[in-house]
Amino acid sequence: MSVFNVFSQKKTTEKVKDTVKTEVVEVVTTYNPKIADANKISTNPSINLLEKTKKQPLKYTIFSVPVASTFIPKSGVIKGIDVGVKERIYDNFLAAGFGNYTSPYFETFLHKNTRFQSEFGLSAKYNASFDNIENTVLNSDFSNLGMSIFYKQDERYFDWKVTINSERNHYNWYGIDQNFINNATTRFINERQEYNFFNATGEMDFLDAYVDKSNLSISYFNDDFNSEEILIGLNTDLDIPTRFLRENVKIGTKLEYLNGSFASNYAITDVLNYNIFTIKIAPEYNTTYKDFTIKLGAKIFTSFDAENSVTNFLVYPDVKVQKALLKENLQFFGGISGNLKTNTYKDFVDDNPFVSPTMFITQTAERFNAFVGFNGVLNNSISYTISASFKNEQDKPLFIKNNSKSDGTTTSSNGIVLRGYEYGNSFGVVYDDVKTTSIFAELNYEFSKRLNFETHIQFDNYTTTNQNEAWNLPAIQANFMAKYKNEKWYATSTLLFVGNRKDVLYTNVFPSTTSTTQSIPSFLDLNLNGGYHLNDKFTVFLKMNNMLNSNYQRFSNFEVQGFQLLAGVTYKFDF
Repeated sequence: MSVFNVFSQKKTTEKVKDTVKTEVVEVVTTYNPKIADANKISTNPSINLLEKTKKQPLKYTIFSVPVASTFIPKSGVIKGIDVGVKERIYDNFLAAGFGNYTSPYFETFLHKNTRFQSEFGLSAKYNASFDNIENTVLNSDFSNLGMSIFYKQDERYFDWKVTINSERNHYNWYGIDQNFINNATTRFINERQEYNFFNATGEMDFLDAYVDKSNLSISYFNDDFNSEEILIGLNTDLDIPTRFLRENVKIGTKLEYLNGSFASNYAITDVLNYNIFTIKIAPEYNTTYKDFTIKLGAKIFTSFDAENSVTNFLVYPDVKVQKALLKENLQFFGGISGNLKTNTYKDFVDDNPFVSPTMFITQTAERFNAFVGFNGVLNNSISYTISASFKNEQDKPLFIKNNSKSDGTTTSSNGIVLRGYEYGNSFGVVYDDVKTTSIFAELNYEFSKRLNFETHIQFDNYTTTNQNEAWNLPAIQANFMAKYKNEKWYATSTLLFVGNRKDVLYTNVFPSTTSTTQSIPSFLDLNLNGGYHLNDKFTVFLKMNNMLNSNYQRFSNFEVQGFQLLAGVTYKFDF
């Protein structure tokens, strides 16, 4: 800062100057005020109120009058939710038991997790019956042994799993007509049959990739009559994002190769070989539109039958629509689809272990399957499903009884000793175009957290093209199930009903085709499976089958065991 001073004045008469000189000294500096330089006002302002604005004292009085009280206080009640006792879950168990008909039982499952996100498991199950069924001349014992081992590893971008399965099953063709085959002939019948199955499966589940998951399976199946079957399947599911669609497009792909052979047909004239290769592509798109859940898809098949020199190219729709009419209480669904199924010897044995190793194997084409139905929940404790469908199948397999090559006294035909399945005690397979109309109903009732009921019923009406009947297919099937469980007890009861079935009754020995229709009566089967938990590790169990003790026929001339009782103990543990 600079200061410039200019003095201007009128000239006056010169005076005598004082001898003491005066000087003006100016000090120029900046001014930095501080908060300490400010002075507070130390006095408060006074307000003088007028007399009428002053607060007036509040005066009140209580006029007390006794009143009869109607309020009666009650002690509080603590409310809570019954969540039950938390059950401890063990990774491993061993179960063993024994029952009538000399029936041993054993089952185990061993499981282990490692610190490197890997998993290992082993399971095995064996059950058998060494006593014969009452009133059967031939041996009717059986045994079933199954084992499985797997290893699973979690990687950074995918998980993989390897599984090896094995089965060994023993059965007998004991269902002869005892009014036709005399006792002297039965001594020469070798009714025993053994089935062996081996399977290796590899699975890969990818994380955040176009390939969702992939599965490779190799299976081998054979029996005691030099029948062999190899099935190889590769399934891969793709998840493809698209710019113009809101949801991803899923594409299922499948490559399947089936090769097998039987030593001969039932007439013992030719070797039966089958060789089928199938390619399947199934695109699928799921979306929602105005409260409709929509599935739009298709199934495209190309099939090569090398033995019969037949090539098929098939396209089927795969559409389903679902809409909630009354939120969760009532939902509507309907759709139409189709499929191509490769029949295998293993599948036929699983459905009917008394088939003969002389079958022709081919594929079944489900041309279309149209269905419509309703499902929902009532009162939060009752759920239901009601549906109806119409299905048209080409080359549907039907089990039919084989004609006997013995007249009841002979044990050979054309100089060849008869095999154990050639006495009218085995089943073959015939194919026919069949139309099926079905009505299905399901009802679940959760009476309480401990007691639950469930029932199913299905009505089927079959229309065949070449066969007189839909052999061995019931028109009515129903079951009723009740489950109970508390901290110590558990029990499951099942009542099964199967309606009448039809089979053939031959009037002459093979190769006669003259026959009549035989009706196989309906049956009821009541079963009970329950147990008691001694503690967290030990449980005793009891299984009762065919409690009505009825010797009904599962297939023609094949009666089942009567009342069956099996008891045992289960031990649960961790490594």
